[in-house]
Amino acid sequence: MKFDFSLILASAPDILRGIGVTLFIWVVCVALGLALGFLIAVARRYGGRVANAVLFVPVEVIRGTPFLVQVFLLYYGGPLIGLSLDNLPAGIIALSVYAAAYYSELWRAGFDAIPKGHLEAADCVGMGPVQTMTRIMLPEMTTLILPAMVNMTILMLKETAILSIISVPELTLTVSALGTQNYAFVESFTVLALIYWALVEACGGAGRWAERRLAKYRFA
Repeated sequence: MKFDFSLILASAPDILRGIGVTLFIWVVCVALGLALGFLIAVARRYGGRVANAVLFVPVEVIRGTPFLVQVFLLYYGGPLIGLSLDNLPAGIIALSVYAAAYYSELWRAGFDAIPKGHLEAADCVGMGPVQTMTRIMLPEMTTLILPAMVNMTILMLKETAILSIISVPELTLTVSALGTQNYAFVESFTVLALIYWALVEACGGAGRWAERRLAKYRFA
């Protein structure tokens, strides 16, 4: 049996478009997930017991159920409650909410890891809540949770493949369709694996670079 990648090469423009859609979804969902997750973490930490209890339930439900099920429920079950979404918006919303649940726990862990003495020192020198957050808490906690954040971001990249089940024209759907049309399943999925591997390595490299840049904020 020979590997024939000529059909794959002939479809390079379609594959590049699929990569573009995947990267777009990934970047948007990571940004939304980080922001929403941070807000959830802040609300649970500083909003009192009621806010913590209210937000605890959806976070645990999202973390405790497969992303595949969540996508199906949003896209196919949404119309039952008057929420009809096209496949791309549905995919972005589902993946962003999924990411926010996990990122919120990482942010909470970062808050808990900051030594109380650092916060007391900030208060002693007259820093307000915003200054303490931006100049003390965020740099220190980001350094601590960065490896876990990078791992979650890589997971997010791979989870974009699940959106192919609702026909989002991302990389997995594009390449698998080419394999089906040309009966080149081995070739197409080999190329698919190599592309994801390259993207994951690039993300991991960026994370290692960021970790070196933030090393000055480490504390003993």
